[in-house]
Order: sequence, then structure tokens, then C-alpha cells
Amino acid sequence: MKITVYSTQTCPFCVQLKQWLDKKGYEYTDYSVDKNPYAAQIMIRQSGQMGVPFTTIEHEDGTLDKILGFDRKKLATILES
Repeated sequence: MKITVYSTQTCPFCVQLKQWLDKKGYEYTDYSVDKNPYAAQIMIRQSGQMGVPFTTIEHEDGTLDKILGFDRKKLATILES
């Protein structure tokens, strides 16, 4: 499983999301879309919008879950299944 977080430096929900992932022991790649225009383009292409945090979870079978915002319940359901 590969977790990717798209965030900004000033987003409090982004900080909360990353703290939650850290506390749960999940490894993830974080792209600061306010500092990385290429990552911002990828995020917009995948999500269809510019809101953060945006998280993708790529599973071993190639399926991709996309989560907009810091949705603890949805994250837990996907990551703990």
C-alpha cells in the first residue's frame, strides 16, 4: 500500500492528517502543493479540484482510493481493512 498526501504549509487540516498518520505508524509521501507546482498539477488531475489535504491510497492490486479532506473514519476504514 502506498499513501500519498497532497498538502500546503498553512493548512491546519493537513497538519492534523499527517499527525494522525504518524501516530498510527503509517508511512506516506507528502507533497507540498504550494511549493511544488508539478505535484499540484497531479493533485488537480486526480481530484478534479484544488482543495487540501488530498490523500491517495494505492493498493497492491492497483486500485486507488482518493480522499478529500481529513476524513478519519474513511481513512481508518480503508487503511485498516
